Amino acid sequence: MSGLQINALSAGYGERRVIDGLSVERLAGGQVCALLGPNGCGKSTLLRAMVGLHPARGSLLLNGCQLVGCSAAHRSRQVVYLPQTLPEGVRLSVLESVMVARHATAEGDANEREVLALLTRLGIAHLALHSLTTLSGGQKQLVGLAQSLIRRPALLLLDEPLSALDLNYQFHVMTLLREETPKRDIVTIVVLHDLNIALRHADHALLLSQGRR
Repeated sequence: MSGLQINALSAGYGERRVIDGLSVERLAGGQVCALLGPNGCGKSTLLRAMVGLHPARGSLLLNGCQLVGCSAAHRSRQVVYLPQTLPEGVRLSVLESVMVARHATAEGDANEREVLALLTRLGIAHLALHSLTTLSGGQKQLVGLAQSLIRRPALLLLDEPLSALDLNYQFHVMTLLREETPKRDIVTIVVLHDLNIALRHADHALLLSQGRR
């Protein structure tokens, strides 16, 4: 059965439990889930726990396979996490960085045409040969989204991918996610602060408060 199911998940920092016994009914493949809540409620911690950056207890079933306790290699093939900001000082062109991201999976290499098509859909094909070090914050977010999608994950985790984008690009990115998520039969979880965007573009909305629904 495709999709994601969370059961009694707990995660945090050392002795501090930020996510406390969280359970979420199955999110089917092809659906977008908006993750909402006030600052400090655990949204980023939840995403980082799901990708294995924080230790977690409980159950995370993705397409029937348990993610909690699985190997890093297996998780990296299934789950892609896009943080709020990309690493600084990476001296690659936009095109090179997306090609490198594709190499991170075991699915084979992306060809340049595929990458350029994705950059075109994101409206940044004109930046293909530009260095990442010259880009604005919003442009870097779009490149990060291209890097994430090109890896073809089963679960896509996006931490505030709209924060540095103007309203037109916010609409454009969410429209693209609504198209690509069912097309690729993946689960997309995206942290948002705008309830109107969530209601318009997401299939589900999950509201966190102090690490719980």
